[in-house]
Amino acid sequence: MRGSVDGLGSSAPIGAMLPAVFADDDLAQRFVAGLDEVMAPVLNVLDCLPAYFDPALAPVDFTRWLAEWVGAETDGSEPEPRLRAAVAAAAYLHRVRGTRHGLAEAVRLAFGVEPEITESGGAAWSARPLGPFPGERRPYLHVTVRLADPGPADEHRLRALVAAARPAHMPYSVKVTAAERTSER
Repeated sequence: MRGSVDGLGSSAPIGAMLPAVFADDDLAQRFVAGLDEVMAPVLNVLDCLPAYFDPALAPVDFTRWLAEWVGAETDGSEPEPRLRAAVAAAAYLHRVRGTRHGLAEAVRLAFGVEPEITESGGAAWSARPLGPFPGERRPYLHVTVRLADPGPADEHRLRALVAAARPAHMPYSVKVTAAERTSER
């Protein structure tokens, strides 16, 4: 995680705050200089504390920790821009969890592509009772992701993501395929 930074000066050197009797004492000044070196990263973090809670500004290692803290759907292998976007969207995704839109957004943030989602559900309104029910009798959810270069771990990652973001009662299946290449002229 975070540690000392070589050459980082303290924003509040202790040696300057010592009583006048210690201003010329070499031992006291060297002793507190060591404390300054240890305290400098702490003071630096405190000086910049609001930036640490903004995923766009926080250091990458802290953003990875923040992703775990806010429950962002990350696995540690995503590039930095996608990591920052996932952390920034975590609270919103928790609000829409279990919806088609929430699932699509979670997959888009994790893989960087729009998923194809098919489901059995539906909604309708009728002024008459006992009208036909929308959707299909058996619930199902199928998510397909088309990636430029799919790897063996992508299907496992998609399966875990869909299992976490789907409605709890829905059986599901996933598929990861290679995207069709378009010829550029």
